[in-house]
Amino acid sequence: MKTVVLAGDPNVGKSVLFSRLTGVDVISSNYPGTTVDYTLGCVKTETETWEIIDAPGTYSLSPINKAEEVAVALIDKADIIINVIDATALERCLLLTIELLQKRKPMIIALNLWDEAQHLGIKLNIAKMEELLGVPVIPTVAITGEGVKELVSKIPEAKIPASSILAKREEIWSLIGNIVSQVQTVVHRHHSIADRLEDATVKPFAGLLTAILVLGGLVKLVRFTGEALITYITDPLFEFYRIPLLWLSKHLGSGILHDILIGKLIDGDIDYTQSMGILTTGVYAEFGMVLPYIIAFYLALALLEDTGYLPRLATVVDAIFHKIGLHGHGIMSILLGLGCNVAGIISMRTLETHKQRFIAAALVSITTPCAAQSAMIFGVLAPYGIKYILIVYGTLTFIFILLGLVLNRIVSGECPELFLEIPPYRLPSLLTVSKKTWMRVRWFVVEATPFMLGGVFLVNLMMVTGLVDWISKITSPFMVPWFGLPGESVPALTSGFLRKDLAVSMLLPLKLTPEQLTIAVTLLTLYFPCAATFVMLLREFGLKDMLKLLLMMLVIAICTGGVLRTILLP
Repeated sequence: MKTVVLAGDPNVGKSVLFSRLTGVDVISSNYPGTTVDYTLGCVKTETETWEIIDAPGTYSLSPINKAEEVAVALIDKADIIINVIDATALERCLLLTIELLQKRKPMIIALNLWDEAQHLGIKLNIAKMEELLGVPVIPTVAITGEGVKELVSKIPEAKIPASSILAKREEIWSLIGNIVSQVQTVVHRHHSIADRLEDATVKPFAGLLTAILVLGGLVKLVRFTGEALITYITDPLFEFYRIPLLWLSKHLGSGILHDILIGKLIDGDIDYTQSMGILTTGVYAEFGMVLPYIIAFYLALALLEDTGYLPRLATVVDAIFHKIGLHGHGIMSILLGLGCNVAGIISMRTLETHKQRFIAAALVSITTPCAAQSAMIFGVLAPYGIKYILIVYGTLTFIFILLGLVLNRIVSGECPELFLEIPPYRLPSLLTVSKKTWMRVRWFVVEATPFMLGGVFLVNLMMVTGLVDWISKITSPFMVPWFGLPGESVPALTSGFLRKDLAVSMLLPLKLTPEQLTIAVTLLTLYFPCAATFVMLLREFGLKDMLKLLLMMLVIAICTGGVLRTILLP
């Protein structure tokens, strides 16, 4: 089976085209020897099957980060290359095209965003492009599927270009200019409302105002969707799930096995938040309380990505982020970290310097609550009013800014300027958004479930063996005066290393005051990340940097806990 690699600049619709080509049966993998992801699927026709790889986006074959290095490696191994080009930015995209043609591999060009080019008054002579480049050129609109069927049918006709297209590097831009002048004409058109909107959302004042409104809307969308999923889907399902659990509880009787699987019965019934059994709290916390918000967050993120707004957001916050040692593209790591810290850490591979990656890792792993934990924070504190939720997030925001300012001054290295292509606004495809959400949610479930169930099992084991009581007794002299928390909260704080959302749910049975709950959930965010994030930090940054981050977490958590105790529990 031959391998076909999709290669192209970032933001040319490559991933959307990949979705159109492959359907839903795809695999996301790490490239050997790295932790950079690429996506793999298959295209089948009546006579042939091709393996399709969606390589990371790259502007040229001279890589400047890990993701681009992987893209080049995948291109080198390709049997056939499909070069995806943005029809609205032909001159920029042709640099990579010429470099790919010089690889002397069978190639075909997908001239994507064809409809957008027509709207902008850009006319392209396809026949002339094929003549000059020496390979098939297929206009496509990936978001609607236009041209995709023809693209698939043309894969067997991929050609190795004629030698006349080859040029020395110093001659490439002259060649590109010559090609563009022969194949492209631009017809004058007046600015539309959409054009004015695009311009406004990258201007300093209007762009920042838009960003606040968009992110505020994102929070509302996530909360509304998550609550709706819980109310109308997960809660009713767990009421049915209660029936076999009660049957199992009755047949198990009392004993260690019952305590581990079912947990403690509350007034003769199962309380999903307090029973602390693997099959009760373990399953409910993951799928009943957390997963709905995870689905909501990744749905909202996919919408932001596919509309083309995220590059604009990066441009707007660039000046602010430079003050904390990042450029605007660092907002991607923060947004992904709000979904899952592991995803936030992975996204840092696209940042150019070690300084940027280290600062981003500190901000995400210390001050950024993942969607699972945010769901639990809202669940625990919402009954007491918005005031306590605002205290938690206000504290995290203050530490985010202060920590970024300090690290920018003490961490050596550079923060280069942001060079980012801003695509036009596009109407997102329901199919692509659904597929992207499904892939991310599936990955989260596979990664999170073992830690959640393992955490419940470990906590139960600690309770059965009396280890919890012993730890509580030892730490109470420190916990009470410094944090204002009872010794009984130690198991919850300890289990935060496995899953922070599990730890927050364990605080509910302790009957803490709103002020104590506020201190506890803030501490859970600031100290050790979950085990999965910890492993990812070790893989990405090594033992030395991971230990530095660990020390920062401990110092910040202890100091913040003491300050909050003084303010909230005078």
